[in-house]
Amino acid sequence: MSTAELYQELSNVNHSREKRLFYANLVSDNPDLVSKLLEILFRVNDKASPRAAWVFEFMCSKDIERIIPYLETFTQNLHKVHIDSAVRPVAKVCELIAKAYNSKIDNKIKLALTSTQKECIIETCFDYMINDEKVAPKAYSMTSLFIFGKEYDWIYPELITILERDFAIQSAAFKARAKQILPRMKKAVRQN
Repeated sequence: MSTAELYQELSNVNHSREKRLFYANLVSDNPDLVSKLLEILFRVNDKASPRAAWVFEFMCSKDIERIIPYLETFTQNLHKVHIDSAVRPVAKVCELIAKAYNSKIDNKIKLALTSTQKECIIETCFDYMINDEKVAPKAYSMTSLFIFGKEYDWIYPELITILERDFAIQSAAFKARAKQILPRMKKAVRQN
């Protein structure tokens, strides 16, 4: 399938789990489509970008290790994504990467993820935290930053400042996630 054909197919993707899963399986079963999917995802001003992001998120949710050959492409371009409905799945993929990297179970993400790639994720997640994004990207970013903060000691003080500053003006979902991680970060900062 060419990029143009995949682009056309993505017009069939909607918010339904069924459609997203169908196309995620299609891409998973045809690994040559992943680079084409990312190419469409990173056409950040195109209406197909969010659809590509939804499919990519579902593919990564099913098997995060499928992203490994494309980690460089993903991390170098994720900061460009700006359409709300594409930002959420990109932030979710960042969280999936962070969770796999932090897992107690050995996996290939731990070996594949470079410092530069982690820094790209961290930078974008901080952008999501300070920019006017919806709550889901902020929540996913909070988790990613919390995880990477175990390795990068400068993250917790910065994230604590942002969470405390924005706590009163954010949604209930934001507050719930912040309440989970703020005490843990503060404890870690005190111990260092």
